[in-house]
Order: sequence, then C-alpha cells, then structure tokens
Amino acid sequence: MVTSTRFKGRDFLTLMDFSREEINYILDVSAVFKRKLMAGEPHEYLKGKTVAMIFEKPSTRTRFSFQAAVAHLGAQSFYAMRQQLQLARGEPVKDTARVIDRFCDALVIRTFGQEIVEEYAEYMVHPVINALTDLTHPCQGLADLLTIREKKGGLEGLKIVYTGDIWNVAHTLMIASSIYGLNLYLARPKGYDPDGKVMKFVEEKSEETGAQIVLTSDLEEAVIDADIVYANTWHSMGGPEMEKEKRLRDFAPFQINREVMAKAKRDAIFMHCLPGYRGEEMTDDVIEGPQSVVFDQAENRMHTEKAILALFVS
Repeated sequence: MVTSTRFKGRDFLTLMDFSREEINYILDVSAVFKRKLMAGEPHEYLKGKTVAMIFEKPSTRTRFSFQAAVAHLGAQSFYAMRQQLQLARGEPVKDTARVIDRFCDALVIRTFGQEIVEEYAEYMVHPVINALTDLTHPCQGLADLLTIREKKGGLEGLKIVYTGDIWNVAHTLMIASSIYGLNLYLARPKGYDPDGKVMKFVEEKSEETGAQIVLTSDLEEAVIDADIVYANTWHSMGGPEMEKEKRLRDFAPFQINREVMAKAKRDAIFMHCLPGYRGEEMTDDVIEGPQSVVFDQAENRMHTEKAILALFVS
C-alpha cells in the first residue's frame, strides 16, 4: 500500500488536485502509519532522503508534526524561516526553488499566497508540499478527514457546521465536503465570503457529488442536528489584522458554547484546527469538554503528513 507509484513525484498543493479515491488512499496509508507508530513498528520508508522546510509564518503543529513525520520515516529535514534565506535579500523564488531541488528530495513550504507554492512547483522537479497558504490548508484538511472518519466511522451523510474566519481552513473544508458529498454549513457574519476560485470549484464538484455547501448567518439554526461542530479563530494569521477589533465585534454572536453545542446531535464532536482562543470562538468548557476531539485532530496532522511524504517523495 505504502509503495504505490500513483503519487510519486506529484506536488501536494491543494485537495482540488485529487479525486475522492486518491484522498481515501492517502487516509488509508495515514491509518497504517498510525497503527505502526502505536505498535512501535519501525517505518523508515524514506531513509537517506532529505526534506527542505521553508516557513514564512509562525507554526507549532505544522512544524513539529512535519519534523516528527520526517524523522519517523528515516529522512532528514532542514528547517528555515524566510529571513534566514537569501529570499530575504531579494533572491527570486525560481532561483531558490532550483537550488533546493538540487539538494533535497522534497520541499515543505508554509507561506502566504497560493501563487508562491505554485511557483516553487513550477521550477522544482521534486514534490512541493503546501503546509499552508492564505487560500488553502490541505494538510489540515487530511487530518480533519482522518479524524472524522475515526470518530464517525466513515465520511458519508454527515452534517458539518463550521464557524470562524472564511480563510484557508474554511476553504479546505469546503473543497473536501464538495468532493465527499457532505453537507457543510458555514456560519459567519454577512460580508465574510469565500474566495471566488474555491466557490467555483465547490459549486461544480457539488453538482457531481450532491454536496450541500450552505452560507448562513444563523449559527443556532445551522447547528441543529449537526454531526460535527468546527470552530476556528475569527482573525486568521496572515489575514487583515487591522480589522481584528471589528472582527471580534462581528463574530461575537458566533461563539461555540455549551448552549450552542446542545443543539447539535448528542454524539456530535467538536473540532478546531488550533490555535484556539478561549473566550472568543469557543468557551473553555467546550474545547475541554467530552465532545472535543481537537488534540486527536492535532495528532492526526503527523500521521497524514507522514503518508503524504511516503507516497509523494520518490
């Protein structure tokens, strides 16, 4: 299973590039690696390989999960912030990309515009892995899908309610839901809407799969009978920080608290990609409560990223 050639040498830039069957395969491999780790079984599939990691934004989960995944696979990672590279002095991305391509077997990059990861991919032969852009967060999307599959026994017929900034994580949930035919309600204040490119993909894919992607300003109505309640910060990293105070006011009615969770199904789970701001998008008793799976979700970042690395790096 882990030795499949269908992904070798491909880039991992957005879930829009993959079919449901391909994503299922990645999730299956993630589950295999999770079992191997729990059993203490070595899985050094990338021994002797090297992985470059460029981070232009702060990171906790993404950095540690990728570096742990690389180490478990027997490879070596090289981590650098942008200001530590010649990029900070104006070297073009295409020059940096071609040099890294001569040294390393893959590049993991966490940056701002989606066009940046696309430019690296254009000038590199080895795979480029999107560890977050302003548009999308496909590694988080895989971890979310694996968590839902584990907790709900599958990915069919579920209702997800997301509330928070309509940014990379929201876009990725929209993409994943449209691919899997899920019902996703995005509760947000009016005027906070998804990216047009993502909307176009989601609308076209939903026609094929029967997914329902609903934008609403009524959180309490949306959360009724939800299987998954997913909260996210109201002011995303890389977003317009100058609007933070306005966002805190606008999103205040969209907090996930005990009363809101009570409207979801009794066995509903609470998810959050983290970092979370207690007292803003959710209350402490929700994130620390029995329905919360946020730390299982965070752990699954490592398992799914391990699958990406093992499948894509040749």
